[in-house]
Amino acid sequence: MNRKEFFARVGFGAASLLVPACISGLAISCSSEDGSVPSAPTGVDFTLDISSGALATDKGYLVKNGIIIARENSTTFLAVSAACTHEGTTVNYVGSSNTFHCPNHGSNFSSTGTRIDGPASTNLKQYNVSLTGNTLRVYS
Repeated sequence: MNRKEFFARVGFGAASLLVPACISGLAISCSSEDGSVPSAPTGVDFTLDISSGALATDKGYLVKNGIIIARENSTTFLAVSAACTHEGTTVNYVGSSNTFHCPNHGSNFSSTGTRIDGPASTNLKQYNVSLTGNTLRVYS
């Protein structure tokens, strides 16, 4: 066996050992330990300073307390539960379409959290928002 064959066999062997662990790790990251999707936060009532950070500019967003908050424009803010209703992956805000997208399996939701398509079968919970000066209140 020459050097090239040796490294090819060692590399293949290592890959065959690591692939099951990687796949298992991905599956675990999709949902909670018991396989259920996390429920949407309840009793929500918090404030955010929008004068700096991700919410200081249009199309910016952040996740806090299990809720994704996005700035559509200077006066419109969106707030929905951050966990995709399919398997619990945190959704992203897509500013160009004012929608939410799950990067894991491709579910898409409207700006109000209504399911558009994908494997998710239910909507994201929508939360109320109220803007006073530079303070954004997010509440149930």
